Order: sequence, then C-alpha cells, then structure tokens
Amino acid sequence: MSCRRRLSLVLLTNGRALCNLPNSLPVSQITFFAKFFSWKTLTTDAQSFTVSYFISSCGLSPGTALNASRKVKFRSAEQPDSVLTLLRNHGFIDSHICKLSKSRPDLLLADPKNTLLPKLEFFQSIGIQTADLGNIFSSYPTLLKSSLKNQIIPVYNYLKSVIFLDDKQVRQILKAMPRFFSVNLGNKIAPKVSALRELGVPASKMSMLVTYHPGLLLQSCKKFDEAVMDVVEMGFHPTETKFVLVLKMMLGFSKSTLERKREVFRKYGWSENDLREAFRKEPVFMGLSEEKIMSSMDFLVNEMGWKPAAIAKVPRVLSCSVKTRTIPRCLVIKVLISKGLMKKDVSLATFLIRDDKYFLDKFVTKYEEDVPELLDVFSGKMSLAELGCESEEKCGRKLS
Repeated sequence: MSCRRRLSLVLLTNGRALCNLPNSLPVSQITFFAKFFSWKTLTTDAQSFTVSYFISSCGLSPGTALNASRKVKFRSAEQPDSVLTLLRNHGFIDSHICKLSKSRPDLLLADPKNTLLPKLEFFQSIGIQTADLGNIFSSYPTLLKSSLKNQIIPVYNYLKSVIFLDDKQVRQILKAMPRFFSVNLGNKIAPKVSALRELGVPASKMSMLVTYHPGLLLQSCKKFDEAVMDVVEMGFHPTETKFVLVLKMMLGFSKSTLERKREVFRKYGWSENDLREAFRKEPVFMGLSEEKIMSSMDFLVNEMGWKPAAIAKVPRVLSCSVKTRTIPRCLVIKVLISKGLMKKDVSLATFLIRDDKYFLDKFVTKYEEDVPELLDVFSGKMSLAELGCESEEKCGRKLS
C-alpha cells in the first residue's frame, strides 16, 4: 500500500474516531474534519509553547502569559529571542521586558534589525542614554511600532524647526510623554500650535508649553479651543507665563470640578470679587484638591480668625502644608500678638510665604528674650495652653 493511501486511511479512521462522526458521513467531509483537528492540535501546541515562553523568558505570570498568547503565537524561540537579545543589548532589564511583553506582545514578532534597531539608534543619536531607553519604551511600547521615517522623525523635526526646541528639551518630552512622538502631527499638534501663535503666544512661552506640558497639545481640538477661549476671556494675556499655567489647569479639570472648588471658597465667605482677584494673582491654587482647600481655609478662617478677603489677597498661602508650615507658624504669631509684640493686622504673606530661615530669624530668634518658649511652640513641644495663651482673646483672634 502506498504512503499516500495509508495516510488517507489514517485520516479517515482518526477523523471518525476523534471527531465522533457518523459512518454515513461522506469521505470528503471526514477528511476536512481530520485536517481541522490536526491544525487545532498544532495551534494548541504553539499556544502552550508561547505561554511557556512568556513565563520563562519575559517574566509574565501564568494568567498574563495566557492572555498574551491569545494575541501572538511562537513556533519556536528563535524570533522572540532575537528581539529580546536586541532589547537587552540596548539597556532593557527584566522589568522592562515584562512590562513591554504584557502590553504589546506582538513586538516580539517584529523584525529586530529593520524595524526595532533603527528606532533605538535614532533616539540614541539625539542623546537618549541606554539606561533610559527601557523606561521610555516599556512605558509606551507602541512607539516601537511607529514609523521612523513617516512619524517619529517628522515630529522631531517639527519640534526643532517650528517650536525651536533643542535636543535637551526634545529628550525631556520623550521621557515625560513618549506618546507625543506617535500622534498625528498634522491633525493633532500643528493646528493647536498655529492657533496659539495667531493669538500672540511668543516663542519662549510656546517652548515652555510644549516642553513642560506636552499633554496639552494631545487634547481634543474642541476641548483645547474652548479652554483657550476661557483663558482669554478671564483676562490673561497670551504673552504672560500665567496664560500657559491657566490653560494647563483649565484642560486638567472639568468645568464642574472647577465650579465645586469655587463653591468651597464661597462657603468660607469669598465673594465673586475675591475669587477673581485670587485667581488672577495665583491661578494655580485652583489646582489644589477640595480637601486641601477646606483644610487650609478652615484653619485660617475658623481657627486663626483671618478674614476671607485677607486670604484672597495672598492665595499662595493655601498651598502651604497645614501641618508642617501653617499651624506651627500661626501659633508663633498668635503668641506674639497676645504678648503685644506684634500688631493684629500682620499680613499672611509676611510669615507664611518665606522660607524657614527667614521665619525663625524674624519671628522666633528676634523675640527669644521676650518669649523663650517660642521655639518650643514652633516645634510643637509646647502648646498654647501650657504657655498660658489658650483663650481666643489672649491669642489675638479675629485678625484682619
């Protein structure tokens, strides 16, 4: 019996038995089911090998390896080994390999010489250190799939020739937001840059925006345009540094979130004029969480007795740590006022904004002969009650 004939009989016999097919089924259909079963067996074997490879060579957990094996199949270790060897030779460590394999397992099927190596060499050519490559590409492995010629290099050239960034600034963007180099330049980035230039944003401010806040240019065009108009209507001029900072804040929070924060200030007695004045002076304070705002306002208004309008004149104080700066310094000021060593109308900016050395020299060391316990009050070793200054009247509450 010929080999061909013997193979046909084996296929027929195994097809009926393994697929549980009736004897009346035509031979052609039996052969089809037998071949399908053989293919399925090979596929299962390939998946088992792939799962094993992801676990042993990439450090994935069994569950994660199984999920990855549903996206790619390895017949042997040759192809993925060549990719991992290239990556490790360019500074990728085990944690980078694990992270990359988990999110983009298909990269292990990429051509290491023609697809991956040119990108790694390009980024090294602009000054990216080998130690940084793993961090960059494991945080956003999709960049390794982007076209070097049609995507990455055009973005690089745009940053250099249009935004006038140097390689150091480009590297900063790449480290902070590698996704920036894979977005559509013509649809996503260029229109926003053009709009800002038409408004009058100078090159120096544009450079700052793109270098330190590249994510702003990745927002949807509609959201970006609305935020820019809001900032302009608030009275911030495009030539101001604050314009960029306010734009960042407006794009970072929804209008409902900003309104909730405004409502917190209203509850503590701020008028609409106070809100406008504070926002104009220090717009970034609106980036504080609602909890932080309430903590600061509650202490300054309810515990210290400062008038809400006085706080609105120096909104930067709201950013100070209540526990490590605001409370210790305010307690010292309370003592000094109660001893008649300081007027009640002292400005918050005078003692909350400056550094510790200034505060200690100006408000503690200066009065140590009059109140030797001031340093203990400042450091939290002595309470106002122990100093005989526990009442509101003695501590000079209701400050202006």
